[in-house]
Amino acid sequence: MVIGIVSAVIAGVMLGLYALPGKYVKGFEEENKWSLFFLLTMFVVPLITTFALMKGVGEIYAGLDSDVLIGMIVSSLFWGVGVMMWGKAIDYIGLSLGFSLFIGTVLLVGTCIPLFVSGMPPAQIATLIFIGLGLILLGVFLNGSAGIVREKDEVKLESDNQDGAAAKPRKSAATGIAIAIIGGLLATGFAYANTVGAPPLAELSQAQGNAPWMTALAVMLPIFLSGGVIMTGYFGWQLTQKKAWGSFKTPSFGTNVLLIFVMAFFHYAASAIFAYAASMLGEGGDAIGYAIFNTACVVTAIISGLVIGEWNNASGKAKMLLYGSLLCMVGGVLVLAYSKTIKVDAPAVTAAAIETSDSDVIVGVKAEVDSDHNLAYKGA
Repeated sequence: MVIGIVSAVIAGVMLGLYALPGKYVKGFEEENKWSLFFLLTMFVVPLITTFALMKGVGEIYAGLDSDVLIGMIVSSLFWGVGVMMWGKAIDYIGLSLGFSLFIGTVLLVGTCIPLFVSGMPPAQIATLIFIGLGLILLGVFLNGSAGIVREKDEVKLESDNQDGAAAKPRKSAATGIAIAIIGGLLATGFAYANTVGAPPLAELSQAQGNAPWMTALAVMLPIFLSGGVIMTGYFGWQLTQKKAWGSFKTPSFGTNVLLIFVMAFFHYAASAIFAYAASMLGEGGDAIGYAIFNTACVVTAIISGLVIGEWNNASGKAKMLLYGSLLCMVGGVLVLAYSKTIKVDAPAVTAAAIETSDSDVIVGVKAEVDSDHNLAYKGA
């Protein structure tokens, strides 16, 4: 249990910190930084990790139904665009807002996807889910408000310091907030791909002798490769349009590559470590690990943003809105996680079925009841 909790915290911290090294990249345009990051995190790191750790990779995907694989690929293309927009949002509004807005949106919409795919859970669980979603939605709203107030504070401060001189152009917080939220909506393609792909890939992976937690690696590979294709095309076009290919030639190239590789490693490894943490937490591990992972991520991102000075010029009102959004999102995540630990007793078999002398009928009724119960629990 302790190992699982520690692993979930480490995974959340890694995801919360993944973009921080990018703040220290020098001589690159944004397109250079993010194109190299996505090349590493979508292709290099996943391929090396999957083939180094997993057995029978070829056999696993050869046994996967083509309809499932196509569904994963298509939804992963949307996820790829969403993650790409996440990077843009961080450049606009910083780590604190970029992470909490994006992750809050992913949690809000991503939690609903299994409900539509697997069915609505029992009333008591559904009530908790909607309370959790409401808290997260409030947190997203407060977070966006904090960003807008912070921008007004910074504009006023710059205006006071300029003494009538022309103010330096700055990126719009409203634009950054919109990018983060739209990116979060598109990034829920990951949740759909995982929902439809994880069950068959778990069976195929374990049949090759892989540990249960390695199912995450099998699920992530087609998602990352598919998302990487759309990103490669976009950034190749951007580098050409802005004539930024030459910006790779900088004295800081080696240091930049190292910093961006750390970003890519943290981004990918966070998901793999979370899967391991869930497997070590035993029954209800997914729910417990989910809460710890996302809470650690949001808290880490907000604290790191405060530490590197993103909120130095913000007013007390802006900071209070930020802290309020953090409390709402953390509370919402904890409520969602708790809802997933609740088990609903299966309905009793009817007397008519029990009294029948046909054993096949009894078995059939029991199988149907078990199936309905499992479906309700998974839908939570």
